[in-house]
Amino acid sequence: MTKCAVLFVCLGNICRSPVAQGVFAQKLGQAGLADQVEVDSAGTAAWHVGKAPDSRMVQAAGERGYDLSYLRARQAVVEDFDKFDHILAMDQENYEDLCHIRPQEAQAKLALFLDYASGVEETEVPDPYYGGQKGFHHVIDLVEAASDGLIESLKL
Repeated sequence: MTKCAVLFVCLGNICRSPVAQGVFAQKLGQAGLADQVEVDSAGTAAWHVGKAPDSRMVQAAGERGYDLSYLRARQAVVEDFDKFDHILAMDQENYEDLCHIRPQEAQAKLALFLDYASGVEETEVPDPYYGGQKGFHHVIDLVEAASDGLIESLKL
């Protein structure tokens, strides 16, 4: 029985938001909460719609035991504000892009994902696309911390 729905959003939906979806879904399963929360990811841009996550992120996530192979990119749409209770942007730019498509009457809580991470100095999940492999692992560190905080805040 689903009690809430969470959408993670980055720019292209091939690095940050899919790993957030995969990590959060696995952590929900480990906490016995997988049937209570619907999880999805999207991008504010449509460049990669239908494509698998970046192979470097798939590899880094796999090294930590997260499977992203089943995910495919999609673009965030206005209807997401009706479907999801929480829409979490990876950075300020994507947050602002989501504000532009958000209907006035939307009830979904829109926030930065790292608002849920304790013990983390960053406020945004950096885009690892143009960096080296170390950047992908750093993103996963941040996503794990924020996922733990989000699960705690949902108090399911």
